[in-house]
Order: sequence, then C-alpha cells, then structure tokens
Amino acid sequence: MKALVYKSTGSWYVVKTEDRKVLNARLKGIFKIDGITSTNPIAVGDEVVVETENEGEGTMMVTDILPRRNYITRQSPSHKHQHHIVASNLDQSVLFATLKDPKTSQGFIDRFLVTCEAYHIPAIIVFNKADLYKKKEQEQYEAMHKMYTDIGYTVLLMSLPKDEGVQEVKSILTDKTTLMSGHSGVGKSTFINAIFPELNLKTKDVSGWSGKGMHTTTFAEMFDLPFGGRIIDTPGMREFGLVDISKQELSHYFPEMAKRINDCHFNNCLHIDEPGCAVKKAVEDGIINEDRFFSYYKILESIDEKGY
Repeated sequence: MKALVYKSTGSWYVVKTEDRKVLNARLKGIFKIDGITSTNPIAVGDEVVVETENEGEGTMMVTDILPRRNYITRQSPSHKHQHHIVASNLDQSVLFATLKDPKTSQGFIDRFLVTCEAYHIPAIIVFNKADLYKKKEQEQYEAMHKMYTDIGYTVLLMSLPKDEGVQEVKSILTDKTTLMSGHSGVGKSTFINAIFPELNLKTKDVSGWSGKGMHTTTFAEMFDLPFGGRIIDTPGMREFGLVDISKQELSHYFPEMAKRINDCHFNNCLHIDEPGCAVKKAVEDGIINEDRFFSYYKILESIDEKGY
C-alpha cells in the first residue's frame, strides 16, 4: 500500500497511509546500495510503498520509493562530498531568519535561496523576533526587505509574543507542503508550538557564549496543519553547504543575474573581471544590489571544481 513519510530517524520511518493510519516501517536493505547517492535514501515527504513484514508483529517494510516531484538537498554535515536530502515533494520553503539573538547572516540566507532556485522550489523569508529589534535592526530589516522583494521573493516580519505577522505566515502555509528551515534558535519550534501546543517541541535559548542557537530538532519531521497543508520541521542548521553547483552555474540561481547573463560578452562569464560583463554593469548602475553581488562572489570563491 502507498504511504507518505512523516519522520525519518535513519533506520526507521514513521509513515501515514492513504487511510490515515500511522505506521512504523523499516527500509528494505536493497535500497541502501541500489544507486542511491545521498546519505539518506528515504526523506520526509517521500511517497513510498509499504508491505507487512511480520504478520504477527505488525511491522512494515518500505519496498519501493515512488518518483519525487522535487526535493531539496544540502551538503552532508559529516561527509563534505556527499549530499543529504532534506525533504521532498515540496510546494515551497520558508526560511526563518533573525537579525538578533541569533543573527542570521546574509550569506546563509543567500545559500538557502540558491539551493531553492536550483531545485525550483519557491522560497519565502520570515524575519522572526521582531519584538527584539531596535532601530538598527529595524533599518537592517527594511534594507533586506527591499533587496529581496525587488528580485521577487516574499519577505515577512513576525513576532510571536506580540502576535504580529503570525496570521500572514499561517496564510502562506495553508494547503501547501512547506519546508521550514533556519539556524537553531530562530524560533521555528516556538512557532510550531503556537500552532500545535500539544506537541510541546523542545526549544532552547540561544547559547550565551557563542550567540548561536542550540540544536533542538534532531530529525526532520512532517506535521499536518489544523488549517490545511503540511509543514516539515528540519534540524537547526549552522551552515548550508551547497551541493553539485558549479561556478558556471551559480549566477543562474541569482534571479537578478540570471536575466542578464545572456548579455555578457563571454558565454562562460563568471562576472568578476571579464570585459563586457552585463552583470557587473548592472551592479555599477545600481540595478543589482552590491550586497547581493558580494554574497555571490563569496559563494563563488567557496565552490571548488567539483561543485561543492
């Protein structure tokens, strides 16, 4: 029978069947070696076929993985040259970011957006903890809001204690399957607890010595929303390593650059010091934001020839 993967713990999976039955299933061994290149052969969001393994015990076995509509991947935290599928069959992704306690860097945001562009998954940025923002953070938010909305992204501001922007975030989640991501400590679990108080997900304060959030979610997990749709909560990420993106490809995943690369003099232009570069001209003319271009350059420098 068909089922949807709601949680992956590495060796066991929580799946939900078409008749809403929740079951535990394990992976049939063949999938571990059958042409799967990621560190996790099955991801949350996967549609699978399960069969009864032992009638008496009622345990289930995943016997087939149905074709994915899409998926999003990141560099494996433990193996630099392998990728880890974060989730599959998504309608959109939401990145929770904060400008204080902890601060999310623009580099992290842009790496996430590049990955979403590469896998054709619409991305939304939610700046959380607005109640902590002083004048400096408010000005930073307004600048980032303009920078990202100018190139087509949806950007929202939210404060859970003040109940500001919460309804807007809920409305973009309704009737969609959404990946939720971000650093530890940005308020993802607190937001999910506000929707599902009965879950009581673990939340931790930002660690004082590092200014970075403590890791609370260990495995990706999907939840059915009470107002329609599903969200996939992911472990808090300290970094977002790109996978299988070459230096030549990178500018294709910056929307403001992608629309100009055909006007460059050289078709393999990296937009650094080549003559006749339409992207550099747009930066000089103020059409492409300098901070975004600098972010592109830093990501470009971090990519080795293997595309990692």
